[in-house]
Amino acid sequence: MLDRRSITDPGEIAYYVRFGPRRCTLPDLAWVAGACLRIEECFQQAKNEAGLDHYQVRTWRAWHAHINLSMLAHACPAMARSLAAKGEQPTATRA
Repeated sequence: MLDRRSITDPGEIAYYVRFGPRRCTLPDLAWVAGACLRIEECFQQAKNEAGLDHYQVRTWRAWHAHINLSMLAHACPAMARSLAAKGEQPTATRA
């Protein structure tokens, strides 16, 4: 069991149940909890910005194609925002 207190609101505590090998240390578990939070935020952004949750498909192949294209559509602006925050210019590459 891992408890995490919010920095901005000390009264807010998040609880996580994690399973792993015995050699896992507390910093490893804290890192995993933080990574899960970032992944959940990424999926929420993809739902809002790229239509990740707007699918009406009947086959696995169609669902898979929709998810891949939605994640790609989300990755391009996210990469541009990341580069802009660093002050870098995106460069075009040739295959």
